[in-house]
Amino acid sequence: TFQKRMMLRNSSSVTEFILLGLSAQSALQLPLFFLFLGIYVFTVLGNLGLIAIIGLNSSLHTPMYFFLFNLSFIDLCYSCVFTPKMLNDFLSENIISYVGCMTQLFFFCFFVNSECCVLVSMAYDRYVAICNPLLYSVTMSPHDCCLLMLGSYVTGFVGAMAHTGSMLRLSFCDSSVIHHYLCEVLPLLQLSCSSTYVNELVFFIVVGMVITVSSVSIFISYALILSSILQIPSAEGRSKAFGTCGSHLTAVVLFFGSGAFTYLTTSFSESMEQSQFASVFYTNVVPMLNPLIYSLRNKDVKLAIDKTLKRVLF
Repeated sequence: TFQKRMMLRNSSSVTEFILLGLSAQSALQLPLFFLFLGIYVFTVLGNLGLIAIIGLNSSLHTPMYFFLFNLSFIDLCYSCVFTPKMLNDFLSENIISYVGCMTQLFFFCFFVNSECCVLVSMAYDRYVAICNPLLYSVTMSPHDCCLLMLGSYVTGFVGAMAHTGSMLRLSFCDSSVIHHYLCEVLPLLQLSCSSTYVNELVFFIVVGMVITVSSVSIFISYALILSSILQIPSAEGRSKAFGTCGSHLTAVVLFFGSGAFTYLTTSFSESMEQSQFASVFYTNVVPMLNPLIYSLRNKDVKLAIDKTLKRVLF
């Protein structure tokens, strides 16, 4: 027992991890590099473009676009947390330091939790706009919008601290190979040689609370919105009201749907490879699609883009 304890003590101070990445086949590394480089460039340009359009056009300085501004900011930062490292790993050794891994884990959790809360704030904004339009300017005052955003970032920070703090107390020994392309909670727990009971409890409490509160809040908001829309007498009025919710509803389904699928497949060890490909959609594709969803389906954003381009070019 003493010898075993000494071995654990000597091997617990892991200084680096090896990320297995998406594929071990060397022939696929270069095509995957260019594919994800394209996605990353599109994500950065799309979200930076939307941030600039909202910032430069006073017609978009409304609560709805204030939340969209923050959503784009979160998506931009979120993709920058792991994609540059992911791209580097396609071309060189997939090694990440212990400190780098914990930092990546923290910011990954922070931005995911924050995005969940921002999507809830956007659903509440649509609820007030459609169900209580006369009270909209009072209910969604700049002060209240800032409080909602502050709450989103605080929730993200608390969740990230809970995950990272409980991960830092674990010992890692023997294997340092992470079966993923980023430092995620569940793949890291599989490597620990100490008890992960507390970590699993923290994971299910934090993730369970964020997902349950977010999805229930969004569901209630849209149930009330639907009820109000159905009471509008004209078909044109109903269509216009639905149109203001379409983009947000698409973003919610993509984010929560892909996230739920990722974590449901991760819970089965034989589906680890399948869950990796599911998480690609959740981590790389959704941040790229959000600017497209909100610009292609939105007349206000299209008008603002035209106005900005005319101002810059002429």
